[in-house]
Amino acid sequence: MGQSCIIHQIRNSTKYVSYKDIKELMKDLKAVYKASTEDLALTNLGIFEEKWSKKYPMCVSSWKNNWTELSTYFKYPEGIRKLIYTTNAMENFNRQLRKVTKNKTIFPNDYALQKSLYLAMVDASSKWTSGIHGLDQILSQLSIFFEGRF
Repeated sequence: MGQSCIIHQIRNSTKYVSYKDIKELMKDLKAVYKASTEDLALTNLGIFEEKWSKKYPMCVSSWKNNWTELSTYFKYPEGIRKLIYTTNAMENFNRQLRKVTKNKTIFPNDYALQKSLYLAMVDASSKWTSGIHGLDQILSQLSIFFEGRF
């Protein structure tokens, strides 16, 4: 089971919410996805459903129907959650790799493709200048969760 992007879920579920309600709805929704535990998040989702299901049933049902994928990140500590909260960084990286393969659809051999992708990865990673706040703690948490694999 994978982790769905919370940001994309928010965008998709609130695109039909009236401008006058969005601020209050987002406050209630934030109580769901920023909860400290999955149990608290489920409780807050129930409150969110009670309050908004009549006015915005698609928004509420979207969260309930996708809860299995959305709730994956509650098993991790806060530091790791901040890293997997959104998939935008990975999507941007994949888009940069796709640009390389889209512009040149035929490569003479596998090595040429590998070399092109490697150079694109080097170019993309050279633009990553901002550090991750609390990286040492996050790395130690990841080594506990993924013992022997990290």
